[in-house]
Amino acid sequence: MSWKGFQKGAIRTPQLVKQRFNMGDITKDAIYLDAERRFADLETQTKRLHDESRKYFDAINGMLDHQIEFSQACAEIYKPISGRASDPDSYVVDGNPEGIRACEEYEKIVNELKASLQPELELIESRVVKPADELSEIVKVVRKTAAKRDHKQVDYDRHKNALKKLQEKKDKSLKDEKALYKAENDMEMATQEYEYFNGLLKEELPALFALEREFILPLFQSFYYMQLNVFYTLHEKMQSIDIGYFNLTKGIEESFEEKRGDVQQQTEALGMTKFKTTGGPKRPMNKYAGRLGIENGKAGGSSASSVASTSPSQRRLTMDGYDNPPPSYTPVADSHAAGSPSALASSSAFKTSTDINRASSTGSNWTSAAKSKAAPPPPKPKPGALRAKGETVTALYDYEAQAEGDLSFSAGEIIEVVTRTDNENEWWVGKVGARQGQFPGNYVQLNT
Repeated sequence: MSWKGFQKGAIRTPQLVKQRFNMGDITKDAIYLDAERRFADLETQTKRLHDESRKYFDAINGMLDHQIEFSQACAEIYKPISGRASDPDSYVVDGNPEGIRACEEYEKIVNELKASLQPELELIESRVVKPADELSEIVKVVRKTAAKRDHKQVDYDRHKNALKKLQEKKDKSLKDEKALYKAENDMEMATQEYEYFNGLLKEELPALFALEREFILPLFQSFYYMQLNVFYTLHEKMQSIDIGYFNLTKGIEESFEEKRGDVQQQTEALGMTKFKTTGGPKRPMNKYAGRLGIENGKAGGSSASSVASTSPSQRRLTMDGYDNPPPSYTPVADSHAAGSPSALASSSAFKTSTDINRASSTGSNWTSAAKSKAAPPPPKPKPGALRAKGETVTALYDYEAQAEGDLSFSAGEIIEVVTRTDNENEWWVGKVGARQGQFPGNYVQLNT
């Protein structure tokens, strides 16, 4: 858009807003509005005619190209694959020469068919596609004229409202008289331009609609006859095909079953065709996985990633599954050390220097007892849980939930037992406040 056009657009904006919301005096011509609606429909259908004629032309060309490519793909499959180290039997050349020969004959026939149809396709291009393009260009020019008429209408309404406002002013100054004189001149020029474009379109749009009907009739007739020629040529050529590889005396389904034989059953008998995944969601890497990286009772960087990446059934192993299970745990009898400065210092040292990088959250005697011991691996879940009655346990170690339904806690926390078994190497269920979940029994000590 030029600078002059931008200025005109800015001047017309207030009047366009009024026209959009039907404010003030707006000029309306019923005859033009009806013709403009018909032209909008013509514009839509012309674009559709252009697009569909182009699609038909491309479809005929594409059909023949795809037939050739299909035969080439079949020929490649039929060719012997020999000398591959992955298949010792492939050193024996075993191809399908009859099938390859049939593909080559079919490709030759389709290429001849494509050459026979070339004149008809050129006629479709010149008598259908190209006239549709020309009609589209004419419609675009008419649309520009209609847009110019709309702009002149906006200018006409704008100058008319400005002139009316000055005429209705009672006490006019010299400046108002000059503005009134200028507004009258602008109004006269805007009226002439608007009436010219409005009358031009009202007069010539009906003529365009009549010519459109005359244009469509030969166009559709040409398309119909050329389509018949295309399909007659296709039918005649395909009927004369005589490739010995195909048995045309039998039905399509019967011939298909005969050619296929028991290949489907042999394919389905292969074990790899029955492979199925579990479909279970993949667990994301846990940022706390490094805290539980224990192997044979010892912390290790590689085992941390292993624990985080394995499933719950793989990581929840019983102590019996380890060659060197961790020793049993006994509470420290010094109950007065819980609140002493030395205990707090021990808790801080435990947080920073233990080889499993556990965070100590309390200064209880259980934290002090756990300072010199590595946390045991979580046990494997087993059935046969017993109902606990008002029992509580104290956490010996920090535990971060590794799966949905686990209960996280810190060393020294009191846990209310919901259900448990007699074996501390199994999973128990407990509550900490409003949180409930399962936790390893060998991470806690029963409170008597």
